[in-house]
Amino acid sequence: MDSMEINKVIAAILVAGIVFFLAGTIGINLVNEKPLQQTAIKIDIPTVAAPGAAPAAPELPPIAALLAKADPATGEADTKKLGCVACHTFAEGGKAGIGPNLYNVVGAPHGHMAGFEYSKALKSKTGNWTFAELNEWLHQPSAYAPGTKMTFAGVKNDQERADIIDYLRTLSANPEPLPSPTEAPPTAAAAPAPAPAGDPPVEALLASADPASGEAATKKLGCVACHTFNEGGKAGLGPNLYGVVGAPHAHMEGFNYSAALKSKQGPWTFDELYQWLKKPAAYAPGTRMTFVGVANPKERADIIDYLRTLSANPEPLPAK
Repeated sequence: MDSMEINKVIAAILVAGIVFFLAGTIGINLVNEKPLQQTAIKIDIPTVAAPGAAPAAPELPPIAALLAKADPATGEADTKKLGCVACHTFAEGGKAGIGPNLYNVVGAPHGHMAGFEYSKALKSKTGNWTFAELNEWLHQPSAYAPGTKMTFAGVKNDQERADIIDYLRTLSANPEPLPSPTEAPPTAAAAPAPAPAGDPPVEALLASADPASGEAATKKLGCVACHTFNEGGKAGLGPNLYGVVGAPHAHMEGFNYSAALKSKQGPWTFDELYQWLKKPAAYAPGTRMTFVGVANPKERADIIDYLRTLSANPEPLPAK
């Protein structure tokens, strides 16, 4: 091989090396690889609470305000609608089913029924069933007492829970008194407000009132479901109303009146009964009286005249 051929071979090798170097340099600049900052597909893995950890306590509205307008009859109907009667009995002395008998449960210890095998979750609860604790329990039993054998999911409607609790409260020879509502607490005693605008004066209506129509109205409106009217009659959900006209606001001895009515000074005059019967919640904010009121002025006057007759010495009608 002559020198010319050797030079050609060496030149070819040098050219190939230069081309290879230049191609690599250009490739690096064209393709700039960067490390991934995060995974291409994000997979969320839920956080699992430690075994036995209690769920966060639910934020519930104050039970006192809900109980102020609760209806025990609706609560009783709810226990049937929700299937509570499938596991519990409610009558005094009733036997246990899947769950314990619930007579006199409000204010009683958590494990109140002798002989019933409560879960460890409930056995660990100290103290009594207060209105607030029943509210939490009925909202979600598994959150109130993790590990409970109670499989019921709970009652999410706030007023529905209050109705049920108020019904349970009535299942006792001595029902627990309802708590005073925290909203709109009664103010100090003040002079009675004037009759609502637009209503004729009660004195004019009483002049033509009919007590027999008033008695019929107390039955039509359901007053007899909560009150008795005969002399010496026992209290129900509300006080006995014999002799109420002209008597103090908290006239029945031994009855647990709301703070709203206890704050009212003086007797039940015709005018104050007229205002009260129109809208109890407006006359005494915070009252436990759930009745919405009697809108018809003439009907209110008839009821007042009927109440007036329930006395050995009826209050005289106001002068015309």
